[in-house]
Formats: sequence, structure tokens, C-alpha cells
Amino acid sequence: MFFRLYRAGQSRPGMTKEQIEAVFDRVRAWPEHRQLEAAALLLSIESEEDMYPLSEEERADLEEGLAEMERGEVASEEQVTAVFRRAHRPGVKTK
Repeated sequence: MFFRLYRAGQSRPGMTKEQIEAVFDRVRAWPEHRQLEAAALLLSIESEEDMYPLSEEERADLEEGLAEMERGEVASEEQVTAVFRRAHRPGVKTK
């Protein structure tokens, strides 16, 4: 499942009430343990109990990362693979 981060104030794609109800109808057909997981997730979101308060520096870093992505400034698959190869070699220390 893919979740996209949105900037404060940026519009989010919405769902109609009918679409939301259709999802809930499908959830009602899930096994009980999956329904309980879904309910726990929704209650957690509702309560915002696990929200991490960002520092101004963290917020600025995230904003810059999102801006870089929007400009297409991302590492190539080859660059990412090379980093992981270096990091996972026996005896190689990473920062």
C-alpha cells in the first residue's frame, strides 16, 4: 500500500460518502481479526495518539525532500543499489 505525504494546506484527493460506505461494507465481510485491526487503526488515527511532533528542522528537511522529489531530483535505481551493496558488505562500517 502506498501513502503519499501532503504538505499542510495542500488539497488531498477525496472520497465520496458512497465510496467510503462501500469500503466499510467490504470491511464488514472481512474475518473478525482483520476487522479488529482495521478498527484499531482507525481509532489510532482518530485519537492522533501516535502522532510525532516534528521539530522545525525536521519539518524543513521533509519539505525540502518533497520539493526535491517534485523536481525529479531522486537517486537512480543503480545509485540506490550501489549504496545498499556498500552498506551490506561484511566489515564495512556505515555512519
